[in-house]
Amino acid sequence: MTDFSDGAESTHEAKRNTRVALLAARRALTADQRAGAAASVLAELVDLVRRLRPRRMTGYVPVGSEPGGPELPEALRGALPAGGELLLPVLRDDLDLDWAAYAGPDSLVPAGRGMREPVGPRLGRTAVGGAELVVVPALAVDRRGLRLGRGGGSYDRALARVPASTLTVALLHDGELVDVLPAQPHDRPVRAVITPSGGLRTLGDAPGVDRHTSAGRTRV
Repeated sequence: MTDFSDGAESTHEAKRNTRVALLAARRALTADQRAGAAASVLAELVDLVRRLRPRRMTGYVPVGSEPGGPELPEALRGALPAGGELLLPVLRDDLDLDWAAYAGPDSLVPAGRGMREPVGPRLGRTAVGGAELVVVPALAVDRRGLRLGRGGGSYDRALARVPASTLTVALLHDGELVDVLPAQPHDRPVRAVITPSGGLRTLGDAPGVDRHTSAGRTRV
């Protein structure tokens, strides 16, 4: 196991190098590999949403080679129960995340960094705290649940507002669930991941998700 305890500077450098390697691996995926991974991850996530039936959940619009594919928001909206609400992130100037409801493909507009965002009313940074299922992007997650993002800290701040009992799920490619990642005190864990080959997997001390439970209820 790699030792990442040599101080903040070395940890920051280790995270940077890990990001470079992970992004290079994603860029090396063929179009068919990306499409196959997106379909597998999306099918597993849609199944989870249909089982949990959250009244409010969060998602995002994948960019480039991020797992899930461009159909992710619409597929999630279609899986929600009647009256269910899907929130998507809106990147603020300070790199924190606001949230707005997704109302279909026509409600998305181009935003900075190649992203698309909903045009609806902003619900505030704390809106994520009321979600019953939180789906986030990641470059990798380790078996403790610690997540590596792109370095802006946006999702670390958002996850800090999510109750510990809420199921938080990161979408990954195969090979991005790793034994250990370099981590700093501000890094926030997720409770589960979905990969194309492994499906849904809970992490750390998170309880497993019962295939017969509804939102907010899990089994140990």
